Amino acid sequence: MRLIRLGPSGAERPHLLLPDDRVVDVTAQVGDFDPAFFARDGLAALRRLQVNDAAGATPMPAVRVGPPVTRPGKIVCIGLNYRDHAEESGAPVPTEPVVFLKAPNTLVGPNDDVHIPRGSTKTDWEVELGIVIGRTCRYLASHEEALAAIAGYMVNHDVSEREFQLERGGQWDKGKSCETFNPAGPWLVTADEVSDPGRLGLWLDVNGQRRQTGNTRTLIFGVAEVVRYLSQFMVLDPGDIISTGTPAGVALGRPDKPYLRAGDVVELGIDGLGRQRQQFVAAP
Repeated sequence: MRLIRLGPSGAERPHLLLPDDRVVDVTAQVGDFDPAFFARDGLAALRRLQVNDAAGATPMPAVRVGPPVTRPGKIVCIGLNYRDHAEESGAPVPTEPVVFLKAPNTLVGPNDDVHIPRGSTKTDWEVELGIVIGRTCRYLASHEEALAAIAGYMVNHDVSEREFQLERGGQWDKGKSCETFNPAGPWLVTADEVSDPGRLGLWLDVNGQRRQTGNTRTLIFGVAEVVRYLSQFMVLDPGDIISTGTPAGVALGRPDKPYLRAGDVVELGIDGLGRQRQQFVAAP
């Protein structure tokens, strides 16, 4: 299944996106795709709706697409999780996952404008595979348990401000939690429809020029290990988002350091999970 939320910011309505790209408004059935939805196994109700009741389907309307999930309790990110990205960043290849948190209110739609923060000189791009957790996770014992806890996958853009992240006291969260710094979507693909999250191609363009090309098969710590590992240190709750890291090709790793400026357009996508397009604008 593909879950998508449509409408103005703060007033999105949850929809089921059918294989023929028609949509079914499921607000009456589920409320919204929020932590409560995942906690009560709302996906099971949607599966029954998909099989039994597509009569209300309509063509995809020409409206804004919001993030496919809303109000996550936390966004957990893994840094330096591709060997080539660690090398281009001048960092040692990690022996354990590098973990940091991103403010949940950074979440925006896949095609929304992204704000370049006041005082920023080093705003950077990062295409990443996003995971949404479907059940409470504590001390998972195996990769099988970890995979069973995943509700679905989506495109995640981990926008970063490198000066704030690396040169202002060493606190990564400061360079990751600026307003609008987490475009997500366009939809959430449920885990049962992603046959192998460890073999997904990723790409990102800036102003029409390819900057990143990668594949999740080169993750240092794969999807299952990331979820298992995190559950040893924190409780993962339904609706939480995990961003799994980015391959090489970011501005930080290029000799010319072409950091983003107002007016730049970034497009990105992942095999089977859709694509995003953002214009970068000066923060109001």
